[in-house]
Amino acid sequence: MAESELAHLLVVEDEVELQQLLETNLQFEGFSVEVVGDGEPALRAHERHRADLILLDLMLPNMDGFKVLEHLRRANDAVPILMLTARGAEADRVKGLSLGADDYLVKPFSILELVARIRAILRRVRVAEPAKVVACGAYRFDFDAMTATRDGLNLDLTSREMRILEILVTYPGRTHSRSDLLRLAWEADARPSPRTVDVHVANLRKKLGDDEKRRLITTVGGEGYRWTERPD
Repeated sequence: MAESELAHLLVVEDEVELQQLLETNLQFEGFSVEVVGDGEPALRAHERHRADLILLDLMLPNMDGFKVLEHLRRANDAVPILMLTARGAEADRVKGLSLGADDYLVKPFSILELVARIRAILRRVRVAEPAKVVACGAYRFDFDAMTATRDGLNLDLTSREMRILEILVTYPGRTHSRSDLLRLAWEADARPSPRTVDVHVANLRKKLGDDEKRRLITTVGGEGYRWTERPD
């Protein structure tokens, strides 16, 4: 793969809601994403457009994830595979790893952890991935390292605050509703209220030194929040 290209992820998952959640979040992270719902379509998709990493649910309706794994490894295909397994299915995880999977995540999982696992695997195999360092004036945000500084001083943001910040900073000038932020910044099984978003944004503003004189995160009445500064 050319150094300038983005990593291409193949998501093999039959739950429609989870398909949409994964596609939205992984595209937001800057990856190229293709989604299929079963094992045989996954193999055809991989043959047509080789994936840099396969996100593979083990429990699929026809050709399950174990058979996909066996097929790929018998063909000496070393594509990295991150398994998705059910809670408590330890035997499945052991079997998947023994068949040649690289890592696993237990459902329900955090989007933050999923992205971290994907990036760790891609770094190991040296596949190009999108740069996630953004500078805005005195601020520097490294979304891979999960750090934020102002004039070189660490702002000590939580992982949730970093995730909200990343969503806002990546699309300056765009208004993100509270429901958008809940969907993108929280785990799939979390049930926080819109008020939770307001509390996190308030804490984020305080740590950034965001005040009325220089409003970095504006409140759009009745809609949500918007980052006002353009990256350098």
